[in-house]
Amino acid sequence: MYVRVEPAGCWIARYYCRTGHTTFSLLPEFLCSRLTGTLAEVEAVVAAAEAAPSQEVASAEVRPAVELPGALRWLRRRTRLVHAGLAAAIGLLPGLLAGQVPTVTSIRSALAAEAVLVRLRCEAVEHLAALPPPLGFGPRPARRRPRPTALQQEAGPDPPAATG
Repeated sequence: MYVRVEPAGCWIARYYCRTGHTTFSLLPEFLCSRLTGTLAEVEAVVAAAEAAPSQEVASAEVRPAVELPGALRWLRRRTRLVHAGLAAAIGLLPGLLAGQVPTVTSIRSALAAEAVLVRLRCEAVEHLAALPPPLGFGPRPARRRPRPTALQQEAGPDPPAATG
């Protein structure tokens, strides 16, 4: 067992699989996988981002103590992961979510529920291993394009030293 940082004091059961030589945790249904906090907290952040006129405004509202670039990265990561999970859930549950846009607001209105991530985790329980985090326990969605900063510049000779 270990204590999770967010929410404070939440104990998580952790086990070792001798056959697979790996450990696994039994995460409660209200906690995010691979993100700190609860599903309700992440859902509230994404809903605020969807309602705001821009991501900059939303990140300033939800993370006022953090500088804008860091708050934007934090917000965009959560928004990207939740939208990927909602898109996957729409495909896995066509009878429940057919024709919906993968946003928290549209799924809330379709399900008539406030806590849609917790509800979808219960509805898609047999698909949780394939769903991306924080909704499911599968791998993170792959990036669509590589970052331009990922390519390292070629090494070359140093510029001539200034004499004078």
